[in-house]
Amino acid sequence: MPSLLMIDGPEKMNTISGDFRQEIEDIWSGQIADDPSVKAVVFISGKPDNYIAGADIRMISATEDKADLKQVRRQSVGGSVCERGEICMDGHATFDILAKKGIPVIAAINGACLGGGLEWALHCDYRLATTSPKTVLGLPEVKLGLLPGWGGTQLLHPLVGLQAALDMILTGKNIRPHKALKMGLVDQLVDPASLEAVAVEAAASLAEGSLKSKRKPKALMNKIIEDTPIGRSIMWKKVGEKVAKSTGGNYPNATAIVDCIKFGLSSSKQAALEYEAQRFSEMAATPESESLIGLFEGSTALKKNRFGKPAKKVEKVAVLGAGLMGAGIAQVPLFLWPGVWFRDSASVGKGTSYIMDNAAAKLKKKRMTKYEMDTVGSRVIPLTDEGDLWQRHFASAEMVIEAVPENLDLKHRVIQQAEQFLPEDCVFATNTSALPIRDIATASKRPQNVVGMHYFSPVPMMPLLEHGQIIPHDGTSDAAAAAAVDVGGRQGKTCIVVKDVPGFYVNRCLGPFLVETCALVEAGVGLEQLDKVMKSYGLPVGPITLADEVGIDIGFHVQSFLSEADMGVRMTGGNVAVMGDMVEKGLLGRKSGKGFYLYPKGKKGNKGGKELNPEAVSLIKAHQAAGGGGASLANDVIQDRMMCR
Repeated sequence: MPSLLMIDGPEKMNTISGDFRQEIEDIWSGQIADDPSVKAVVFISGKPDNYIAGADIRMISATEDKADLKQVRRQSVGGSVCERGEICMDGHATFDILAKKGIPVIAAINGACLGGGLEWALHCDYRLATTSPKTVLGLPEVKLGLLPGWGGTQLLHPLVGLQAALDMILTGKNIRPHKALKMGLVDQLVDPASLEAVAVEAAASLAEGSLKSKRKPKALMNKIIEDTPIGRSIMWKKVGEKVAKSTGGNYPNATAIVDCIKFGLSSSKQAALEYEAQRFSEMAATPESESLIGLFEGSTALKKNRFGKPAKKVEKVAVLGAGLMGAGIAQVPLFLWPGVWFRDSASVGKGTSYIMDNAAAKLKKKRMTKYEMDTVGSRVIPLTDEGDLWQRHFASAEMVIEAVPENLDLKHRVIQQAEQFLPEDCVFATNTSALPIRDIATASKRPQNVVGMHYFSPVPMMPLLEHGQIIPHDGTSDAAAAAAVDVGGRQGKTCIVVKDVPGFYVNRCLGPFLVETCALVEAGVGLEQLDKVMKSYGLPVGPITLADEVGIDIGFHVQSFLSEADMGVRMTGGNVAVMGDMVEKGLLGRKSGKGFYLYPKGKKGNKGGKELNPEAVSLIKAHQAAGGGGASLANDVIQDRMMCR
């Protein structure tokens, strides 16, 4: 008889903590271990969209002596026992208890199965996963400066192969159910409604021997690469090069992950698990991990809406402006709402094409099904000024997101025209990178409904979203602010609430960065050198590439605005005139095909970014000549100037 154990912790998400493990051990020893009628065990979640989201990160945060996590000590934190000792090996002790009875243990997965949650599933004998869109599997510890510490580096590659395991662990990427089945990560897919019944049936079949967990055979090429001395030698060399390139030497945990997997290939399982625990302890003590965990905890805290739950959930959204920004904003919520109204007489066709081209690209990369692509097409509702169709749609809108160019008069005209037809309680969100929200709101009959929502381009790829808290007269209402934060969160954005001050938050950070970039370039520092030096410092992209991605025109506009705001020497001192010259010549960055780099359109799209643009170089040389450029600066001097301005 299979036994069904339901995982349903006290918090919104199931996580593995000391309390969780102790409860499992108590139930196992008290009810299962000595019961001969229990022939198999199924672990299933009581949460609707979550299996186990990982280990409770507070177990690490609560550890004082991070340099020696293997010392067994405990401390009560917030009423729960947080392990301050053998976090990894205590976990293995729990897994060993489950294995001693010698019966099949099944993981019935629905929802997020991440980090320690996936390692829990890897210790099981059989894994079922639902086809729910909420079901994802992954080992994201690398993003916290850590490595999988409960066997992930040792248990994953026997199932999926070395190359696939390395890719999963080193990137921390999530794996969807169908791919998980194809690569051998799970044994069976089921409909969410049938999970419990199918899992119990599978457990009974495993117990009686009529069902076996079948391992996917390796392809011939993978056998050569992974199972021969020459193949492995080449593979490890490529992996080392990839790690060096992706981390720039700034993240020691990536190298530690590779070390753990290599060590396990020539060691016993117990020795490999102990080595993994040792390296986990080392990584948990690094400043990189401490910073990344702090970032994770901060991002998690931002998911809570500080204005409270909206009285009414926004379902009907209209976007004003169908340029690159407007099309990107409209694209993001297409699976959240029945439709997005898209109004722009001049660019609505181009904006719709942009959305559908992106959907087609996702289909080609198998990130979207044909049905989903067709659904996107059916939910985009393009509108123009012809006739009164747009007026009838806007009459029932619950939120309008305006994304017209950065021109105050234009924004005033747009808000005044739209408000003639909008409901009294419709939230009007303006997307601006620099214009004060209070100035935009002066044109509104209902300024309490106006809120800033500063998106970043390209919108579908960028996680951050600012909400400028505005104070014209009585200021933005809490209801409007709550709705804006809720919509941003549902779009998958990290919402930060900031004051309505020049530059808001991000552009106050970006401003000095751009100013110093221009100062260094004018002094004679090469564009490619500047990008390379700052990437080696740890930035994901260099400042020159960043300017091209953001848009030279946007960067120039932001810096021009900030320089006029009397914000002190940090925002001045660099001549951004070269950016103005580039804007005049239409060199706007990736979106125009030319910026500091070239982005030639071809069969593979507008990639580029590796070849300098001769026109931009010529303009820069002219400014260098006028400014007396030609200096040669050491890399550390460049880094200090860029980061300490």
